[in-house]
Parts: sequence; structure tokens; C-alpha cells
Amino acid sequence: MSRLFFSSQTLSTAQVHTALDALSLPTLGVEVLNHQACIEIPEAYTLPKAAITDTLRPLACTHQFDFAILEAEFQANEFKLLAMDMDSTLITIECIDEIADFAGKKKEVSEITEAAMRGEIKDFSESLNRRVALLKGVPESCLQSVFEERLRLSPGAEELIAYAKANKWKTLLVSGGFTFFTDKMKEVLGLDYTRSNTLEIVDGHLTGRVLGTIVDAEVKRETVLETCTLLGCEPSRAIVVGDGSNDLKMMEISGASVAFHAKPVVQEKTDFCINHGGLDTICKWFEANA
Repeated sequence: MSRLFFSSQTLSTAQVHTALDALSLPTLGVEVLNHQACIEIPEAYTLPKAAITDTLRPLACTHQFDFAILEAEFQANEFKLLAMDMDSTLITIECIDEIADFAGKKKEVSEITEAAMRGEIKDFSESLNRRVALLKGVPESCLQSVFEERLRLSPGAEELIAYAKANKWKTLLVSGGFTFFTDKMKEVLGLDYTRSNTLEIVDGHLTGRVLGTIVDAEVKRETVLETCTLLGCEPSRAIVVGDGSNDLKMMEISGASVAFHAKPVVQEKTDFCINHGGLDTICKWFEANA
């Protein structure tokens, strides 16, 4: 039997009842506990999943709650890999924008970043090369400054990683960002695998170039597939979390795709959306559906 899950720090019973009324589902006995509510969907209920989503999405926006439709087979033991984007997903910042800030070029770089993540610039490699070129001459020490002064984990990140480890999932951080930061995250969080881009550094300064193959949407997809092969599992046993259009190709091959505070183009094409809660919302789905 499927379940309907609601969550938000400000979630009220009245909000959940409003959502259920919109779906013509019973509200008797439904209450919010610990900022969440989980309702079994009657087997006789015939409204398709897409129609449920279309009905709830505007209400979720108005009342600022997250919702998820949880199928019976959505169980933690069905998954083997948690794959995540880094910038604006596992962490709260776009590292390249913060590096650019040290060069006085944050506005120019941020504009390209936003356009790329919205899918307006179709060639991610081109957009990355354009942005990195603007970083020419930035001292290497600025990378450490960004890490120490500006990089913060997204809410719920540590809880999600702990949940992954407790359920024996492997963890993959696959990013269009940079190895300096993914290596730091691997060390801090104890991640299993990472893949990202390498900034060329000469004489202690960024040259404005990226070394090797750029990690774009296709490389992200290939990396998830390669990791699943390494683990001996199908990509349907992977959970993929991201926020930008560059994540869509790896999301579409996964068993569960999660748009985290994502661009509209991403939310329209994923299985789940988190717009108000933290990454630990994913843990709550599994716990509620166990």
C-alpha cells in the first residue's frame, strides 16, 4: 500500500487536512507529530500519482511543506548507492562563485552559474570553461579560505550520510565542481567515492584552466553507472540527489531521484522534491515507510 508523507518545521494538522481534502482523501484521525504526517492511501483510491503531485504542488508552495508519495517497495534495503551533487546540494554554496568573490568577479561568474543550472546554457563544459577563465591569477590559498570561511553543509547532510552508512549504502559525490572541495568532503564525511574537476594551478595561482575531462551531465551519468557496476548492482538501486540541470542525466537512470531545493526544470523531472526541509527528509521517508 502506498503512503503520502508530509513534512515541514511549520507543518500543521490543518494544512495536512487541506491537502487531503483537495485529494478527496479521509482526514479522520490524521494529525501532525514531530513536524510530519504519514497517511496510507486506500487501495481503492484511483487518482494517478502524477495527478496527486499536480494537486499538491501548489499547496506545498503556498503552505511551505514538502510531500512525497511512497510506494510500498520504497525501502532502505532496496538501495545500494547514494549519489549526490555537491554545490547547492550537499553544501550550501557554489564554490566557484565564492572563489570568484576573492577575485572581485562574483557577479559575472554567478550569472553564468545560474544560467547553466537553469538549463539556459546547454553546454556545461563551455559554461565551466568561461567561469574558470575568469579565475585566472587567483591565489591557490583562496580555495582553503572558501573551505574554512564559507563552505557549510546543507541542513540534514550529516544525518543523511549517517543513515546511508547505517544501511550499508555506498556514497558517491559526483560534482561539476572541484577536487579540492570534494576531497575535503570525502575526508570530513567519510564518503566512499568522489569525482569532480581539477583546477590547474601553477606557481601557487589558478591558471584559468581545467585539467582533463570536464565532469558534465554525461560524465555524471557514466560515473553513477560505473559505480553501480563496481558494486554489482543495477542503477535502479541508486538514489541520486541534485539541484541543477547538470544532474538530470544521472537522475533519470536512478531508482529514486531527489530534487533538493532545485531549479524548476529539475523538479519537473524527478521522483521526489525537497523544497523546505533538509537532506535528512530522505531518511524520514524511509523511516515512515518501513
